[in-house]
Amino acid sequence: MRDVVGKKDEKQMAERTCIVTREACDPDQLIRFVVGPDGQVVPDLKRNLPGRGVWVTARQSIVEKAVQDKVFARGFKRQVKADSDLSELVDRLMQDAALGALGFARKAGDCVTGAGKVEAVVSAGKVIGLLHATDGTADGMRKLSAAAYAARTKKGRVAPIWRVFSSMQLDLALGATNVIHAALTKGDAGRNCAASIAKLVAYRETDLILGDGHTGLSGEAGQKN
Repeated sequence: MRDVVGKKDEKQMAERTCIVTREACDPDQLIRFVVGPDGQVVPDLKRNLPGRGVWVTARQSIVEKAVQDKVFARGFKRQVKADSDLSELVDRLMQDAALGALGFARKAGDCVTGAGKVEAVVSAGKVIGLLHATDGTADGMRKLSAAAYAARTKKGRVAPIWRVFSSMQLDLALGATNVIHAALTKGDAGRNCAASIAKLVAYRETDLILGDGHTGLSGEAGQKN
């Protein structure tokens, strides 16, 4: 019984409370904010900036509400400056972090590009995340997505399928040209990248993470295969 109680206490100690929703969550589900020397509210995605921090649920709408309702002032118990575009700044920082992680995954050998190579690792069941450029064509996405469904895990799960970045963003992150499809494979760098992308998608609160019933082919179609 003591072991069970001890584990419960440890979990509660690790949790943080969102200053907007007042819900206790795992830190990975929240964003830490601190106040800079000029009184400006600053997002601390790496959780390593000095000073007292407050926590907000990692959703764009919640960050927007924190600004609109002046919740940061209550959280820090002082007058602070929270710009109206703070939620967009968080989005840019999270996007940069995800693209940076994608570059590290490529260098570590945990990212494959090119339709043929991607299809091969997808069919082999080695993929933990599949990326389609937002300006890719429906046909190219449909073929690889179908392969991902065919290669679902023994537990019946399909690897996440994302449409988050444009081909230009993928090109820059991966140091390649005309990247339309990419696959993350098992490995520390690949898992870290997958986690970063999943956090970005969750923050945006849009249907950009697919699998398990979603086709991902709705909405605007691009011009590239």
